[in-house]
This record gives sequence, C-alpha cells and structure tokens, in this order.
Amino acid sequence: MDIRNFCIIAHIDHGKSTLSDRMMELTGTLQKRVLKEQHLDSMDLERERGITIKLTPVRMNYKGLELNLIDTPGHTDFRYEVSRSLAACEGAILLVDASQGIQAQTLAVLYMAMEHDLKIIPVLNKIDLPAADPERVSGEVIKMLGCRKEDILQISAKDGRGVEEVLDAVIERIGPPMQVTSGQRSAVSGQHSAPSRALIFDAVMDEYRGVVIYIRVFEGEYRKGMKVHLLGSKVSFEVQDVGYFCPKYVSDDVVKEGQIGYIVTGLKTVSEARVGDTVSQREDGQPLPGYKKVQPMVFAGLYPTEADEYPRLRDSLGKLSLNDAAIDISYEHNTALGNGFRCGFLGLLHMDIIQERLEREYNCELVITAPSVLYEVKLKASRPASVVRSSILKLDEPEVALISNPSDMPDPTFIDEIREPWVKLEIVCRKQDIGPAMQLAQDRRAIYLSLEYIDADRALMHFEVPLASIVLDFFDKLKSASSGYASLSYEHLGYRVGELVKMEVLLLGEPADALSVILHRSEARSVGDKIVKQLKEVLPKQQFQIPIQAAIGGKIIARENVAAFRKDVTGYLYGGDVTRKNKLLDKQKKGKKRMKQMGKVTLSQEAFLAVLKR
Repeated sequence: MDIRNFCIIAHIDHGKSTLSDRMMELTGTLQKRVLKEQHLDSMDLERERGITIKLTPVRMNYKGLELNLIDTPGHTDFRYEVSRSLAACEGAILLVDASQGIQAQTLAVLYMAMEHDLKIIPVLNKIDLPAADPERVSGEVIKMLGCRKEDILQISAKDGRGVEEVLDAVIERIGPPMQVTSGQRSAVSGQHSAPSRALIFDAVMDEYRGVVIYIRVFEGEYRKGMKVHLLGSKVSFEVQDVGYFCPKYVSDDVVKEGQIGYIVTGLKTVSEARVGDTVSQREDGQPLPGYKKVQPMVFAGLYPTEADEYPRLRDSLGKLSLNDAAIDISYEHNTALGNGFRCGFLGLLHMDIIQERLEREYNCELVITAPSVLYEVKLKASRPASVVRSSILKLDEPEVALISNPSDMPDPTFIDEIREPWVKLEIVCRKQDIGPAMQLAQDRRAIYLSLEYIDADRALMHFEVPLASIVLDFFDKLKSASSGYASLSYEHLGYRVGELVKMEVLLLGEPADALSVILHRSEARSVGDKIVKQLKEVLPKQQFQIPIQAAIGGKIIARENVAAFRKDVTGYLYGGDVTRKNKLLDKQKKGKKRMKQMGKVTLSQEAFLAVLKR
C-alpha cells in the first residue's frame, strides 16, 4: 500500500516544527508564499512561546506515495499528545539537536516509541550551527539506539539541507500501514470485507459543524452518509463529511484503511466523542486498543472572579476538555471564592496553558488556587461515616480517600496513614553540573539511584522523588543551577507512605481554606515561615492589624503581622496634660479593636501566587 504514517519526536526546541515546514515546502503541500515559520503551530500561544502544544496531522504526496505526518509536542507535560500520535503511526523520526545532544525528554519519547514497536529513523538537526558537533552526538545516538553510523541522517531543517534524504528514508525504512487485531499489529490486507474500524486520536469542537474527530483507519473505509457507532460512549451518528489535513481540512469522498483523516460527526456535546474511542460500522464491534487513561499529576481550583461568570467557565472547560483528554474536571465550592472547579493537570506548564487558553479564547477571568498533588489517605475502621464525602473514597478500596484539595483532609485522629505520589526522575546535565543538580534533588527528599555518562562531558542521573517536591519550582531551580543546560523527565511510580501534615494559614484567626497545603513534616516550619512572610508583603493594609499565622492542628509554627494604617489622632493637640493624648489614643485603640472583630480579609490572586511561588 502506498501510504506511510510517521511522526517526529524530539526534546523541546530541537526543530520538529521547522522540519515539518521544510517537508511541506519540498512536497509542494503548501506554497512558499503561504508557508510561515512553524506553520503547524497554529495557536497564538504556540507561536508566542515557541513550543508545540497540540499534535497536528498533515498529508503530503511525495514520489507517488501518500505521507501522513503528525507533528508532536516536546515538553514533558504534553507527553500524552505524543503517545496518541505514536498509536496512529508505524514509524518515527527521532530528531536530535547536533549542538545540544540527547536530552532527558529525547530518552522519554524514544522509550515510548519503542513500546509501540515503531521503526525509528535517527536524524541530527542544526548541523549548520557553529556549536554543532555531529561526531559526538552521533556517538550518543549509536550508544542509545544500537544503530550504525550510516543510519544516522544529518540535516539542517532551517535551510533545507538533507530534508529530501529524510523523506526517502521514511519511504524505505518505514513499512506500509498496519492492522490491529487482538492487540497485535499486522500489515493491512487492502480487502474491505471486515466492518470499518478507526481509532480517534484527537477531536476538536467546530463552532458550525459540531465535533470533528481525527482518526486513523485500521479496517474498512468511511464515506459521507454512513451510519457509524462510537463503541466506548455508545453513541451513533451519520457521517456528515470526511477528508484529510493539508494542514487545513480538505473534504474527500472516502478515508480508507491505513489513512489518517477526519470525520465531521455533527455531535453537539463534547463528552460523547472521547479520544481513544473506536469508530465502528457495527454497534457490537470489537474496540481497538485505546490509550491508557491519563493520570493528572497536579490539581488546582479554578474560580470565576465574578459569581455570574460561572456558567461561562463551565461551558468553556467542557469545550477545552474535548481535545485535551488529560484535563480532569470536577465541581467544587469554596466559602471564600464561591462555585468553581477542581481541575487535574499533567504539570504546571499544562496548567498555565489551560489558564491562558480560558482567558484568551473564552474570555474567562479566573482566580486559580495554589496547586497540589493527589494523596491517598487511609482512614481508620472506627471513623464516623461523615468524616469524608463518599465521592472522594476510592472505588476499589473504600477505606482509602483520594484527596487533592487540602481542605478535604479529614481530622488527623481518624487517619491511619497518608500516601503521596512518587516519580522516577531522570536528569541530563553537564559534568560540572552534577554536584548542584544532585544537591537540589536531595534537598527535595530525592533518593539517588544511579549515575551514567552519555559521553565524556554529559551525565544521566536517576532519582526517585515525591512528586509534590518537584512540581512547583524544581525545573526553574535546576535550569538556574545548570546555566540552562540541564533537562529533566519524570514518570509515575506509585504511592508511598509519608509523614505528611496539613498546614493551614489563619488570617485574623480564621482558616483560609484556599491557602492550606499538604506537606512533609520536616519541611513544615520553613515553608510556613516563607508563606507568612510572602503574604505579609501582598496583603493590603486595613484600619486594624492582621495577624497571619501558619498552623498544624492547634500548633502555630509561624506568624507575621500586617500593621494597621496609623492615623495621627493627636496631631491637633498643642500641649497640656498627657492624659488628653492618652484618652484619644485609647479611643482609637477601641475603635480598631471593634473593626478587627467585624473585619474581613479578602484574598486576591496575588495572595495565591505568593503561596505558589514560595
């Protein structure tokens, strides 16, 4: 079959989108006059930040063959986008920067591609740079892949040097499309006797046409007017339109076995077409192996700044969640902030992107609470039924509660143990940065596993570390410690028991739920001290003094005061007995005391950011 399905995988900023541009130019998919830099990065956010966030498919014709390319993101937070691309392809171009060499995320995506049994084509990019060292980097690739030196292609995606050889290698080395039968891949037959089956690897909401699903056809074909079924969500619909990507939608008569294309479903609700579901001609068809449900790593509360904006936020999150299967959304109410949502993200960058997309694309004004991770809390058998809501109990272990919001933490007297998520952390850095990187990791309660050298100057370190310790600012600190040369990647290991406590922040003696954090007992005092100091800087002064306290249970571990505004009530006195002055000051003191009893402190977004940037 004259089709090749492949994707480009690499670390951030190694040139995936630029290589896609050169391929589209070379194959005549787009004219040079309409082709702009990083053409497949269509989102404003992608263009501003210079990163790929969403996978983007495109069909190209080259030497009589149909090439389907999927451009993938490189950041560790968007790894699920890469895994979806891999499931739709037979091969992958592994792109490595000839000056930087192999980075942590290069290894992470390579292991994923190997798990999917994809044919890997190693390519060195940016050989035109003065700092490029193709010999050294080729040695790293040979050591990692076990390939021969002549298998490695050397290109410059910027000026187009060597790109034609990459396309030729795709045709020669990557085989034709495969079928999936009972979890195993085999070559497609070209016979369309079997009922049609396709895998949904992405979906978007079109304002005028409803839900548009991106599919890879494994069996049969799809035409306009066909009646098809989604096996996972048990929804049936008539195909409104089919076609392929160029990279915009191009309508076609049919999408056949082995091809990548789209189907306009006409569905109006976002929850019906989920990524990883199977589109089948038969209602009782056999589902294709989908994707593992993505486990969110970081949780935060999203609230509208105005209460009447809640419906808009709800609808916007619904639309966003259609083509971002990794975001986990549940309703939440907070006494200080009103109605909102508890959302699960894959990391801080993912959270940041979702926040910006909601603000820009959907005009939502948001307050975001400090992020936390998901904890497992084992409860004592003798606990009263009302200790936690039934909705947060684990289905397979009814005595274990899943807590992502510190305000949901039960009373410590009913807790048997608290487990926190741990991850396997890989850091790639220069030889001279090993000491600072190791010190930084061990300050975050990391367990050192091993150290291996990729080459004479660069090392790969392995650690096991609690996710909560690295999720906030670890990446920034690592970049600072290594002058920007280090890179990291992590994967989930499971849950382990830890000596964890809930630390509350009290304002005027009242707990501010939104500022509570769960942390390790050994870090509580230093973190509490930082938080109250930061809050002292950002909370506005009132007519009365505001005490800010950090407490664990009934024990205060840190305190700062925001001083009251001082009005000079004795300024007009011109002398006489001191009792006149004291009388006025006592009167002021009583007024301030009365105000303090009635007073309330409003939390701004700056207060949450102060906790976030501790």
